[in-house]
Parts: sequence; structure tokens; C-alpha cells
Amino acid sequence: MIFTTAALAALVASVAAKEERTFAVLRHYGNGPLTTCRADPIISPGTASAHVHTVMGASNFGLNVTGEHLRKSECTTALPKADMSNYWFPTLYFKDPKDGKLEQVPFYYMNVYYFFEATNDPIKAFPLGLKMVSGNAMLRTPPRGAGYGKGTNQDPSKGPITAATITCPRPNFDPPSWPKGSDGSMAGMKTNQDGEGWGFPFQDCDAYASPMRTDVHFPSCYNPKAGLDDYKNNMAFPTDTGDHGKHDCPEGWIHTPHIFFETYWNTHGLVDRYKDLVGKESPFVFANGDATGFSVHGDFVSGWDEEALQQIIDNCNAGHAGMHTCPGLIGGVNDESKSCKIECPVEEQVDGKLDKLPGNNPITGWKYGTGGSGSGSSGNNLAVDIESATPSPTSVVKQAVTSQAQTTTVVQTTTVHSTTTVYISAVNGAKPTDAATGGKAVGDFKYAGCYKDASDRVLSGVIRANLGRVNNTACISHCSFKGFSVAGTEYGGECYCGNELSKVEQLDDSKCSMTCDGDDADKCGGDWALSVYTKSGKVSARDVHEESHRRRHVHNHYMHHRRTPGGRFRR
Repeated sequence: MIFTTAALAALVASVAAKEERTFAVLRHYGNGPLTTCRADPIISPGTASAHVHTVMGASNFGLNVTGEHLRKSECTTALPKADMSNYWFPTLYFKDPKDGKLEQVPFYYMNVYYFFEATNDPIKAFPLGLKMVSGNAMLRTPPRGAGYGKGTNQDPSKGPITAATITCPRPNFDPPSWPKGSDGSMAGMKTNQDGEGWGFPFQDCDAYASPMRTDVHFPSCYNPKAGLDDYKNNMAFPTDTGDHGKHDCPEGWIHTPHIFFETYWNTHGLVDRYKDLVGKESPFVFANGDATGFSVHGDFVSGWDEEALQQIIDNCNAGHAGMHTCPGLIGGVNDESKSCKIECPVEEQVDGKLDKLPGNNPITGWKYGTGGSGSGSSGNNLAVDIESATPSPTSVVKQAVTSQAQTTTVVQTTTVHSTTTVYISAVNGAKPTDAATGGKAVGDFKYAGCYKDASDRVLSGVIRANLGRVNNTACISHCSFKGFSVAGTEYGGECYCGNELSKVEQLDDSKCSMTCDGDDADKCGGDWALSVYTKSGKVSARDVHEESHRRRHVHNHYMHHRRTPGGRFRR
């Protein structure tokens, strides 16, 4: 093959070694996070997650996400408009030593560092939809490789990865932020830097405009053979080659940007309420119940315009000035005077004065007992064992819409009265059986058949509930919580609720055969065809008034139009 001079130069440039690390900080704008929510579409797709997360980024975040779905978001908290990714991490709570109540620590702000390594590899933009997790949510003991006064490690050739830490900025470090010589059994441990450690510090982090911070480094080698969704195996940290500090990926892997989360929490603003504990213990606990702070972790799904990110990788070294100042930024910059916010698809109380953590997570670690394990990272990937405490098959869809117990349910708004956690699982145990068996059920709702819909909607209590990517479990849970006794899914991704069908025309089950957007193994109606579920498993125009006749006006922020497979707008 013969190359022109220009083509050869371009080829050489595309594989040339990068001699030094460059970086640009991605900053977020607006008043607070995108949402605070018990949702995690990587670890717990289609259902409420094990614990509450603080979420930044694109507005199409939900119980299920894909890169293509994120690219269609209406807004993002990221300053560069081309970044429709989602970034999330466990919410931090304060346990008041006076009354034992739990409340959220005010979230201060987040930075995401995009490092472009010194490497012999070409650095490529994240493939759209790439899912990554770093850190270990199950840890209540120090990560493998940690030790008082030791440095952190992001090179698998040099030992276990210890890339998730806590930083405690202070004007001076006398007394130290972590007890001197701690082995981690009853307190955190500082690294080789006075202001950084594993586990919560025991001192007040009171530097100017810099309260306590959680830090998470993510791996930057992508294995295309594992694929976008396999977060346990698709990423690894690069290895030092010995070539002037360059770090390379395994052969056949793709070297992507190295991202680093900095999340700040205004712990200093609470110090007057725990001043008697300063220097003795920490009053903070992550949403997963971790009172040690060893379980720092974060999640990421890429929604980047790949061309825009590649342009940044190749041309920008903006550093702390911010990625939004990069020359030639494709897509432009968002208006910092505005905010991007969404309602959480899981309705429960996550803020205010709480008796228990959302999800009923027990507090564990140090004086509370270890209550769990985790031995740090395994191999190159920090995602191993993360958040394995997902809802069990015995916790599936209990219709606890009653009174005063704390109910957790997949719904459209975030306003709820206090209740006992109810897990909704589209994966564990609640999956309908084949309709032909007559036993198709979700929780205590039973499949009633396939029924014809019309433009005036035969179920009109809630029309197209905003649940993200729909499955039958989420739709039924939503309708039940809203007080409706009939739920129906349609066209693979639409949810409807009511207490009766305005018209009854049963169709053959083959008309309700479209795969659910939120569960490839389930069917959610068809074209103008509803998969209908009721308590009795039967339906008529007037026989389904078993429960409350409450009807609520619900604003529909979901799709007003869906395309047919042939490309026409059907609605």
C-alpha cells in the first residue's frame, strides 16, 4: 500500500507516543446535583439500587441507560455541551450524635479530572455507552495494599490498586487527621500525604472553601472483547513500561482518558453539632451504611460525543482552567446561570431527618461492627464485588402502599411520606412466566391478557409514566403506589395506569410481544396493544375497583412520540 506524504504524517501522528501527561478539569454548573436517588443503572438496572447516589450529568439518567439514550438528553450539569455522560457516587449522611437521626451532608461540588497519560498508546475517546465502576462498596476494612504512611497505587504491576481515598484539607495537620499509626481496625489511615487517607478522618476538614472530599481514580484501558456493559471485566489500569514514566494498556485494548472524581461535602458546616467528637471518631456514614469511609466508589456511563472528546484529547491541556476553555471546543458551553435537574425515578424520602438509611442499609464498621467484608481490588479492576448487596429474590414487589410504613417504589415524582423499604426487582424473582401457562404474574398482580388501546387511552389514570426504560415490574409498582388497581405496558416502553378499562377488546397474546425497553427477557405490549395486569388477573370495564379511587394528575415528561420500526411517528 502506498501512502501520500500527508496520509503518512497523519498515520504517524495518530500512533505517536505521548511524552507527558496533560489534563483538563471538567466542571459542573448549576444549583446542586442532577438528582439524589436510589438508582444505579450499571449495578442494578431496571430496579431500585441498594443505596442512594448523588448523580451528575445528563438528564436521561434513570433505572436503565444506554449511550444513545443519554445523547438525547435535554440538558446536562457538565459545562461542555458535548458531554452527556452520567457520573454518580454514594451520598454522604451525618448521624447526629444528639438524637441519632440521619441527614444528608450538603453536597458542595464536583470536579472530574480528565488526564491524558504519558503513553506509547494512542489515547481514544470513550466509546459511547461505556460503563465503568471504581472502588468497592462492600469494604469496611482497609483495601489491600493500604498502610499507614504508604502511597496510593494505580499501577497493577506494583501491587493492589488503592485508587479510592478521602482528602481532608486543613490549614495545618497538628493533630493529624487520621490517628497516628492506625492499622484501620478502629480508625482510618493516612497515606504518604498528610491531607489524604483511607477512611473517614477524625478531624474537622476546615480549609478555606475545601471541606471533606472523596477521590476516585478510574482505570483507563478498555477491553473491547468484554464490551461496554461488562463493568467487572472491561477496564484495567495501565502499566508502567519503564519508558520515561509512560503507562501502556495491554495489547488489543484501547487507551481511554483517565478520569478522576473529586466530590466535596460540606462537613465543616456541621462541626458545631459534633464538636465533642472531633479527634475521637467520625459522625459520617455513606448511604450504603459504611461508617468507616473505606468504601469510596464511583460510577460512570459515557454519553460523550466521541468526535468532541477526541478533539479535546488531541488538542487541549487546559488544566485547572477547565475543559470548557479548551480551544475549538465542539458543541459549545452551557449557561452557568441555569441548572439541569430531574426527578428521581424511585419515590422515597432520602433527605430530612431519617431514622434509617434509605434502602434499610444497616450502619456497619468500627464501633458498629464490620458487618461485611471486601478485600480490596482484584487484579486490575476495582469493580469486583461492588454493590453485591442488591435486593434479594424474597424482597420483590410487595404492595405496601398502605399507611405509615416507608415505601420505596419506582415512580414518577420524588415527593413521598415516610415508609419501610420495599425492593422492586425486574431481575430477581419477579419476572413473569410465559403467558400461555396462565401463571404470568408480577408480585401480587396477575397478567390479565392483551387488550386493544386507542388514541383516547383505555387506561387514562397515568399516561406514559416517566420511568425511563420501562419493564412490567416498574410499571406495576408505579401504578400500585399511585393507588391504581390496573397497570398496562405498551409498545415496549410505555406505562399506563387506571382503575378500569374504558373499552374492553381482548387481543391474542401475540399482539403483545414487543420486548420491554428495560428488560430484554420480558414483553411489554405491542402497537396499540396493552399487556394488562390486575390483582384478580381478570379485567372488564367495571370490575376492577378493588382499591382506592384516587386519581392524580401526572405531568408527562416522557416521550410524546415514538417511532414505529418503519420510521413513522405513531403517536
